[in-house]
Amino acid sequence: MATPSFTLRVYGLLLHEGRLLVSDELIKGHRITKFPGGGLEYGEGLKDALVREVREEVGVDAFDVAHFYTTDFFQQSAFHTSPMQVVSVYYTFRVHEPAAIPVIELPFDGLEGPGDQERFRWVPLSGATPEAVTLPIDRVVLGMVLGMHR
Repeated sequence: MATPSFTLRVYGLLLHEGRLLVSDELIKGHRITKFPGGGLEYGEGLKDALVREVREEVGVDAFDVAHFYTTDFFQQSAFHTSPMQVVSVYYTFRVHEPAAIPVIELPFDGLEGPGDQERFRWVPLSGATPEAVTLPIDRVVLGMVLGMHR
């Protein structure tokens, strides 16, 4: 049996005009809707990792980064067959021009073919449910966000 390990992930919550930014992604052939973000790289802090991920993925600079939630339950990685626990840290953040972020209107619009791909989309908070995102920890976080805005 493989030695259990951990992966540390950082994700951002960008709210704008009653909507929340999500990322529709093709990851290893799977359709995943999640929050922008990714893995912590060795030698960087959590906030630095989020700022880097937002710049790399979304193409904008994040500021006013504030802690929102850290995973407080066990979650096995969906992408590893060996035992790997996921610890995710979520931050709220702002950007200078949220309306300038290139987005799609329909889930997974334009995501086709081989390889990992991603597009961004605004999800209106009114009428949204935690099932609007795919990953279990993201669903907990979206439930928290919705509880604050209802």
